[in-house]
Amino acid sequence: MRTSRMEAFTDGVVAIAITIMVLELHVPESADPRVLLAAAPLFLAYVLAYINIGLYWNNHHHLLQAAEHIDGRALWANLFLLFWITLVPFVIRWIDQAGVLAPAPVAAYGIVLGLAAAGYMWLTKAIITINGGRDSTVARAVGQDWKGWMSLIGYAAAVPIAFVASWLSIAIYVVIAAAWFIPDRRIERRVARDQSSSSS
Repeated sequence: MRTSRMEAFTDGVVAIAITIMVLELHVPESADPRVLLAAAPLFLAYVLAYINIGLYWNNHHHLLQAAEHIDGRALWANLFLLFWITLVPFVIRWIDQAGVLAPAPVAAYGIVLGLAAAGYMWLTKAIITINGGRDSTVARAVGQDWKGWMSLIGYAAAVPIAFVASWLSIAIYVVIAAAWFIPDRRIERRVARDQSSSSS
């Protein structure tokens, strides 16, 4: 089957998740700058979560640009990925109620993002399998996917660290987001190269 329906469904789910997440931000009760300053940690947590969801959406888009077909495995992998993305608003709500540096919600943030990362890797492997295996455009672009594996290791380390030094876990989450924030042009370059070679 073609990728268009899965891409449209993913766009809708991501848009809803972001909308729900922003609704968790409470409007300050007064115009006093100190009240706004007190809400800054939650706002920063929201910014980090927004960036992470945006990174998944962006990379998901590039991934499907390199895929010609999907199957049931890819659909289930995509649903697994979206399940964890839709839990991000829940974690943001928990962070708000328990405190930005509370160990349990900080660890839960890492669990949610780590399992979302695992879902994205599962989706990538499913797309590679149905689109030609090791010779597919996605496989040649992704290679060994060291960035994906390092992200999983980072999330796995940050979860237990949260119960010792939650600020260090948050720092790990920021570093992982920053690593993915740098545009990854591998798939774009590979698609362009394959298209130019097939047209020549």
